[in-house]
Amino acid sequence: QVLLVESGGGLVQAGGSLRLSCAASSRTFSTYAMGWFRQAPGKEREYVAAIRWSVSTMDYAASVKGRFTISRDNAKNTVYLHMNNLKPEDTAVYYCATTPQVSSDSSIYYYAEQYNSWGQGIQVTVSS
Repeated sequence: QVLLVESGGGLVQAGGSLRLSCAASSRTFSTYAMGWFRQAPGKEREYVAAIRWSVSTMDYAASVKGRFTISRDNAKNTVYLHMNNLKPEDTAVYYCATTPQVSSDSSIYYYAEQYNSWGQGIQVTVSS
């Protein structure tokens, strides 16, 4: 398994921006698929965004599309979630996740069960 450490969360006003970072311990990070999920109080964990190992394909949940951007820097073993125009309903604990992905696999991993390593989570709070 890969050790993942999230950073960059905090408190922001509605309409503001934050950038989450997730640093991975693996030296083969470039061959891993990455995803972001979130869990609000009293709700189930939900998919936010994902990116393939090759950075050529990204995907977003409908609720964040157009406001959030996922990116990765394989040289730094880090994946980012740029969050703009934040809304109070974005308030949650955000988790990054990863799993190995073979080069011939062109799919995006939408489901938590597809990932085998998780970060500890980081709080994002958006005030109205």
